[in-house]
Amino acid sequence: MRSRVYRNNYTTLLFFLLLTLVASFVTIEAQTKKKPAIKKAPPKVRYYSVPAGEKVRVRLETTLNSKNAHIGQTFRSKTVEPVYSSNGVEVIPQGSTIVGQIINAQPAKKGGKPGTIDVSFTSLKLPNGRTAAINGSLASFEEGGTTGNEEGTVSGKKTKNRKLKFIGGGAAGGAVIGGLAGGGTGALIGGVVGAGTGAIGGRLTKGKNAEVKEGTEFGVYLNRGISLPEYKAN
Repeated sequence: MRSRVYRNNYTTLLFFLLLTLVASFVTIEAQTKKKPAIKKAPPKVRYYSVPAGEKVRVRLETTLNSKNAHIGQTFRSKTVEPVYSSNGVEVIPQGSTIVGQIINAQPAKKGGKPGTIDVSFTSLKLPNGRTAAINGSLASFEEGGTTGNEEGTVSGKKTKNRKLKFIGGGAAGGAVIGGLAGGGTGALIGGVVGAGTGAIGGRLTKGKNAEVKEGTEFGVYLNRGISLPEYKAN
């Protein structure tokens, strides 16, 4: 009888020892288990505005010619100077790519009618890979509507932007920028048109195709403002 009681007590004691041991392991595991890392929200990106009416100086990367240009054809240009926001933050560095698209092209015709190329600008790509859609049109820096400062900021004065396009002309067949609004005379790309060409709106003695050579500099007029973060190289 005593032996049976002893065995029962021994079994009970062993059970409680095992239960205590299991509970200890559970407690240790719970204490040593790492808490899940709290994910921090990414820092908010601050954007800066470049207002509508800004002119960006660019350099053409490929030659365009009204003889073989076609609607929908795209071309690339590089920014020559950095562009700053309205409060002086650099958002578009020198060397950024601006993509343009031909929206109309007419080859030169008989009767002295010059060839024309009408373009728009649709997108921007920065050297760090960031892209942005833009709404831009052709502009010239020779029409006196542009100012700059020692930081290289390019800004357009608040003057009415005329619709411009490339028009064939010049003693060497170079391209000019001509005005369309009201049949007015547009601005010329500096140094392209030769002497004796006369007004763009006037009758040319011989029709010539508009050829805008690689390396030609002109302006991109922003029809709408854009917002970008401060530029930082990768």
